Amino acid sequence: MSRRASYQGVVAVAPVTIPYERYSIRSAHWWIGSAIRELARTAGIGPRDIDGLCVSSFTLGPDTAVGLTQHLGLSPRWLDHIPMGGATGVVALRRAARAVQAGDAEIVACVAGDTNNPDSFRRMVAGFSRFAADATYPYGAAGPNGSFALLTDAYMRAYGATREDFGRICIAQRANALSNPHALMKRPLTMADYLAARMISDPVALFDCVMPCAGADAYLVMREETARAMSLPAVTIQGTIERHNAFPEDPIQLRGGWALDRDDLYAMAGTTPDRIDVVETYDDYPVIVMMQFEDLGFCAKGEGPDFVRAHDLTIAGDFPHNTSGGQLSVGQAGAAGGYLGLVEAIRQLTGAAGGTQVANARTALVAGFGMINYDRGLCSAAAILGAA
Repeated sequence: MSRRASYQGVVAVAPVTIPYERYSIRSAHWWIGSAIRELARTAGIGPRDIDGLCVSSFTLGPDTAVGLTQHLGLSPRWLDHIPMGGATGVVALRRAARAVQAGDAEIVACVAGDTNNPDSFRRMVAGFSRFAADATYPYGAAGPNGSFALLTDAYMRAYGATREDFGRICIAQRANALSNPHALMKRPLTMADYLAARMISDPVALFDCVMPCAGADAYLVMREETARAMSLPAVTIQGTIERHNAFPEDPIQLRGGWALDRDDLYAMAGTTPDRIDVVETYDDYPVIVMMQFEDLGFCAKGEGPDFVRAHDLTIAGDFPHNTSGGQLSVGQAGAAGGYLGLVEAIRQLTGAAGGTQVANARTALVAGFGMINYDRGLCSAAAILGAA
């Protein structure tokens, strides 16, 4: 049995997306503020009703969440700022749910957003981490493409994955994105297109990389009875896990923290991988998707290539995955990339996903991954959600 206390009585509601833009002259404050305003409108509440706030952003600086409270005129009694990249959506859910359970807040707004002007990404990479500045940049390995090329190459050598295997993930997600009005990538992707794309950092090519953009995603966490009184469609939190710097002894990352804690995750949720209806993984590069399939128990370690060859990952397929199109086809709005799968899962389980809706979706697994330092990502998290 799981050692972790349940989240019974706490739900997530009101998934919000502020439509992404390739570039923006607006600040991160505007994107985050717009998401909070849309949360209030969707839930029928005012700013004073939001007494908890959890924020994630790469471009909010020099402000943090506390500076944002004054900027937006909020006065929360519980506050958090989570700098964990792609793991932020699930980690925010975990912490907000515990705050609500403890009575530290009644309604928590969880929001991630970033701007993207033509120089934003360069400046973010330049100040990303001391580890990167000292250990990789002097050798010309600035930015994530080189690091993920290293991980991709190691995975291919270890398990026999091919570029076509990674292409199957990208192509299925593009097919899903064509039904998502928020997706920035609107042109169908074929295997021929994928394989012919220019190489970015061998073996990572153009369609293996996310496109930076501006945008914001958000949701609310509250008690189940509060959501019912407000007539808000809700999802239950059946189980969650979080792990940082997993397997530090591994010379290069071929597994993530999910592998350490997945038994707890499924035990807490009272379910098994084969009973999950929708899977939303963090997808900054397809090799990380394949790693999550393995480490979350959908197949054994090293069987990711065979798994994607055997399954249809589209909305109508036998393994609906990244139903919004994921970051690879929707875009990566900075820290909001860590929220993309979570807000999509809430929509799926409340029947509000529109063109990307999976029929009869009752259970969803959302996984996050973030903060790459040369040879590994440091943060991993996952949650299982259920239709209320």
